[in-house]
Amino acid sequence: MNLEQLRGFITIAEVGHFTHAAELLHLTQPSLSRQISTLERELGSELFHRARGNISLTAAGQALLPRARRMLADEETIRSEMADLAGLRRGRVRLGAPPTLCVSLVSEVLEIYRENYPGVQLQIFEAGSHRLLEQLAGGELDLALIVTSEHAVNEKNLQNLPLLEEQLVVIDSLERPHLAEATCLTLKDLAPIAQLAFSHSYDLRASTAQAYKASGLVPNIVVEGGEMDAVLRFVHRGLGVAVVPATVALETPGIRAIALRDPQLVRTIGLAHRRDVSLTRAASAMHGLIENTAKLLSARHEQITSLF
Repeated sequence: MNLEQLRGFITIAEVGHFTHAAELLHLTQPSLSRQISTLERELGSELFHRARGNISLTAAGQALLPRARRMLADEETIRSEMADLAGLRRGRVRLGAPPTLCVSLVSEVLEIYRENYPGVQLQIFEAGSHRLLEQLAGGELDLALIVTSEHAVNEKNLQNLPLLEEQLVVIDSLERPHLAEATCLTLKDLAPIAQLAFSHSYDLRASTAQAYKASGLVPNIVVEGGEMDAVLRFVHRGLGVAVVPATVALETPGIRAIALRDPQLVRTIGLAHRRDVSLTRAASAMHGLIENTAKLLSARHEQITSLF
């Protein structure tokens, strides 16, 4: 068994087609087929059900897939660790975060990191916390920012640092306001106002929906399904208001934040990584910078509280 065979196996499993997988890997289809046949002989099991126009994993293939992904991820980690021997002039950091944190905490962190370590390659993965935990456990990420108030980090092989707690606030357009006079709102006040709702994949969408349900209220949603950048633009243009974490509202031009009370909605953020894999120097530097930036944010804004 070798890593090229595993890389071919994973690609076929993901695209469901030998020819398409070969194109992605820059191989000929017969060459890829020979790799997989050799791998199957070595393992003593067929990995794919082969039918015309339909490739699917056998039970053995399904068992191998997560392990193969982990092995390739470990190979990449070894390469990064070797690059670390040259100091932080080279290397790579794979950081995962929800979209709400990518437009706030992460963007601030990356600016500083790039200035200090311009030779380190940064890979950013935006996803919900559930998916990020899967990627982290599977070795696809070095670090992940997780909304721990929605998704507890219970996996025994994952270590989590409670990072910060932030309030949820209502954002409104400065030029075309819906709440020109408001300085503080209750959920009951907010419910009838035209609102923009995020995609259902957002942890934020689930937490606000739960708060409305618990209060026996139904929000007046006029546009739903938007991603973070789109919702911020929609608010700026006066299409409606939105509930966002305090960190998102800090640096966004053209909008203002209004405190939300009764109930006050908060979320907690953690920084997680695998216990069984030592952080590379590049990833360790990123970890420390995220900690410092979170502390600075909490010192500057009363709606954000450091948890360490």
